[in-house]
Amino acid sequence: MLPGWEEWVEVKDRTVLEHHVLKSFLGAWALAACAPEEAGAVEDHLGGCGDCAQEALRLREAVGLLHRPDSLDLDPGLRTRVLDSCLERRPPRIPVPGWAAPYDAETARLDALLQDMGDSEWHAPVRLRWFAGEDATSRRTTVAGVIAHLMSVDGLVAVALGLDDPLGDAGARADRPTPAARTEAYWRASRFPPTRSVRAPWREQTHDLVRTASFTEEGEGTDRPTVSYGDFELPLPDAMLDRAFECWVHAEDIARAVDYPYEPPAPRHLHGMIDLAARMLPGVLAARRRAGLTSPARARHLVAAGKPGRSLRLEIEGQGGGQWLIPLDSPGAVGSAEHEVAHVALDVLEFCRLAAGHVVPREAAAGQVGDREAIRDVLYAAATLSRM
Repeated sequence: MLPGWEEWVEVKDRTVLEHHVLKSFLGAWALAACAPEEAGAVEDHLGGCGDCAQEALRLREAVGLLHRPDSLDLDPGLRTRVLDSCLERRPPRIPVPGWAAPYDAETARLDALLQDMGDSEWHAPVRLRWFAGEDATSRRTTVAGVIAHLMSVDGLVAVALGLDDPLGDAGARADRPTPAARTEAYWRASRFPPTRSVRAPWREQTHDLVRTASFTEEGEGTDRPTVSYGDFELPLPDAMLDRAFECWVHAEDIARAVDYPYEPPAPRHLHGMIDLAARMLPGVLAARRRAGLTSPARARHLVAAGKPGRSLRLEIEGQGGGQWLIPLDSPGAVGSAEHEVAHVALDVLEFCRLAAGHVVPREAAAGQVGDREAIRDVLYAAATLSRM
């Protein structure tokens, strides 16, 4: 029985416990050996008692010397709230730009998941899934292989920022600097399948990317670089959003492989990822049309760049969602409510999984009104946003 248990029993219905009782719980609290009610009472007390807070910190640091840190399964929004609170008191000399914050948050969340994984879990099978043309496709790898994949593709941003390419010579030998080609080149260049050792260089690269992006934002009169994906290019802010989205998607793949819960990104970050997908849809529609994969646009509907044209209203429901007007017949056209021919409504996570290639378009749970061909084209274009 913990010290002070008698006092706990006597005052358990009171809002505040006696100071000496709570102080006696500090050792057990540092060892995570308190009951939930006791731990909650101690943590409430630490917010207002400086002496106990210092003692708790000393004890927690001492415990940290005894063993590896334990997983705490924290609310994914806690990191952001703590950082915001800290920055209110002491603004950073060079802050992380808003467009890099989703990548910073998602890589940190994934790293927290990786921290607790045992050696065997790094070899758990994972199937990478995406959509190509009209069909779903996949590639089998491991948890470590997924991290190697993320590091390989993040290397496109690293190269654009003037950082070292994690692939080295293998990257230069890739047929095209596409995500798939770079990943395959990295896997081929490895003498052995990736193991947990890939975590350290991946984590170091993510920190370098965020730090360098922050200096890029700080520099006055400096044009931000574009990031080449082989078949297309993205401005640096959009590329960082794209990498944040893929990091989250693959973190879910990993969590599923090791049977671990994983939460979606913060709503404001999720909104930015969906907005990027919506802005990319007209270009994907045009590419699919050139490949003969969409219904042919009628000549009388074609419009010049910058002019309003036939549009589909894409409504994403849930936190982080919103509404976007997607021009259907030209990537340079402007979405127009007056020219709206169809309306599609999707749950926010359903849309994200569609854009990740984890949901087949014909199986997407969507509310649909209007031009059926336009709806089909947009759903398939959303799935085509996915890639290895």
